Amino acid sequence: MSVPPFPDRDGTLLLPGPAGAIELACALPEAGIARAGVAIVCHPHPLQGGTMHNKVVTIVERALLELGLAVVRFNFRGIGKSEGEHDNGIGETEDLVAIAAWLRKVGPGDVLWLGGFSFGGYVALRATARLQPAQLILVAPPVGRWDFAEFAAPTCPWLIVQGEDDEVVDPKAVFAWAESVKPAPHLVRMPETGHFFHRRLMDLRGVLKNALGANLPPVRAGGA
Repeated sequence: MSVPPFPDRDGTLLLPGPAGAIELACALPEAGIARAGVAIVCHPHPLQGGTMHNKVVTIVERALLELGLAVVRFNFRGIGKSEGEHDNGIGETEDLVAIAAWLRKVGPGDVLWLGGFSFGGYVALRATARLQPAQLILVAPPVGRWDFAEFAAPTCPWLIVQGEDDEVVDPKAVFAWAESVKPAPHLVRMPETGHFFHRRLMDLRGVLKNALGANLPPVRAGGA
């Protein structure tokens, strides 16, 4: 399988990965606001129905596009057209690293951001020390369900958004972990919000845009 260029329009593609093809969805911001950066957003647990089309993942994408970043979503192993089998976050991390390597090859001047929702946040955090992104975004990270104690705190700016009424992830565990690590994240607690942000997706979009605006890469030369 040949290595494709980054598309010049929204669409899907297959990228060679460690376990076979990885199915990607690439989206571009409006040309007039485009910035010299791209974000990879990881989806929730594939064995519990998570895919790159998850509504929280796509609202994260929307917020980042409106901030001017290009966005890549991808299906974990065994989901959609992505080949391979679920690997408990280990192989999924290797696929994320492969996507980042591709992005840095096709856009060497672009800043890299990483993000993830639920299990996707765990995968994004696993890759952070290796990839050294300029920004990390964790939405409802599954602290207590996966071992977060093994990770050093990111040295880049990082954001955690956590619903206070999360029925899947223990919010108290997330808050305690966030308070225990240094450098500390920017933590946003969303009241009356469950794990899947039902009826709060637009609020999540606003939280992301407000919290991330100060760390944006520069506008792309030529506005393209």
